Amino acid sequence: MNTQIDLGGAFTLPGTSLTVNRMGYGAMQLAGPQVWGPPRDVDAAIAVLREAVASGVNHIDTSDFYGPHVTNQIIKRALHPYPDGLVIVTKVGARRGSDKSWNHALEPQQIIDAVHDNLRNLSLDALDVVNLRVGGISGPMEASIEVPFTVLAELKQQGLIRHLGLSNVSPNQLAQAQTITDVVCIQNYYNVAQRADDTFIADLAKQAIAYVPFFPLGGFSPLQSSELNAVAASLGATPMQIALAWLLHRSTNVLLIPGTSSTAHLRENLGAASIQLPAEALAQLDSIAQAPAH
Repeated sequence: MNTQIDLGGAFTLPGTSLTVNRMGYGAMQLAGPQVWGPPRDVDAAIAVLREAVASGVNHIDTSDFYGPHVTNQIIKRALHPYPDGLVIVTKVGARRGSDKSWNHALEPQQIIDAVHDNLRNLSLDALDVVNLRVGGISGPMEASIEVPFTVLAELKQQGLIRHLGLSNVSPNQLAQAQTITDVVCIQNYYNVAQRADDTFIADLAKQAIAYVPFFPLGGFSPLQSSELNAVAASLGATPMQIALAWLLHRSTNVLLIPGTSSTAHLRENLGAASIQLPAEALAQLDSIAQAPAH
């Protein structure tokens, strides 16, 4: 039997009854290589999900374009009927090409179809949180999000979605979305070496909006840093654990969704929530990246 552990404290999404532990789980790696097709070992993927929830994880990040469809189907197989308090956050706005490419899917009917794909494959009547994914591979692109976000707001009014968030967006795009309906979370690229959103995070904290960094460990190119390695060695932890611990320390509105397909790696990630970073370690980690001026 798993023992629930400290997962970095809790955070309540603004204007909602949804309270999640700050250390969550990202399901992207449950699909096969290149986030395409089924994993080599479906039973192992199911075991990771079940151990995460048994350990106290109650925030799972997913999308029906992971696989596509595969990740949500594994979540359903592993966890349905879902335990009380489990918050599943999904995203729409992209689709996979037959060549495994990642393409925008922001037309109104594409948004509607994606929401229904998520509902069907997760076997849900309503989705807790849906993030609209926009922008490019390397970050946000300034463009209007009014049309796709209005479609999501209408689906929210219909009761198919409870709350909405945004992924890969700028502060200007958040402001535009907030003229349409409430936004409870932002999911952007951010980690100890990639700190373009420092000011954005502070502004979101003032609004009690969650900030959920994707690629908290560097994504497809894992973080490599002598400073990170040195701090990890001094604290008897792995570099990846220190990178996660730094994010939890960064701001109380930061929620983490590190992903893995391994139960051993899952335990390592969750263990990062209990690491205390002394002042000298924080200074060393802060030197890895200089945040650009806004």
